[in-house]
Amino acid sequence: MTRLLFWIALVILVVMAVRSKLRAAMARAQGPVAGPASAASGGDAKAWSRVEDKAEPMACCAHCGVYFPSSEAVRVEGRDYCGTAHAREAQQQAG
Repeated sequence: MTRLLFWIALVILVVMAVRSKLRAAMARAQGPVAGPASAASGGDAKAWSRVEDKAEPMACCAHCGVYFPSSEAVRVEGRDYCGTAHAREAQQQAG
């Protein structure tokens, strides 16, 4: 009985080790994940700059307060809105 438990435990450990290695390989294939923690601990500076290059400034809707990418903003009278409906509602309330 103890031999059976030993082999079951061994198989489980091998499966867990293989899954761990596969996850690590997939993470490496997707590229480095850069963030404040990895940059502070000596992370790859090039990876950090790539993340910053892809980052987009956020805007806040003047009507509902939701943050969204500024490239998607609807700008009316110097204010940013998350959509045309909120821009219309704000104009109706003001006028």
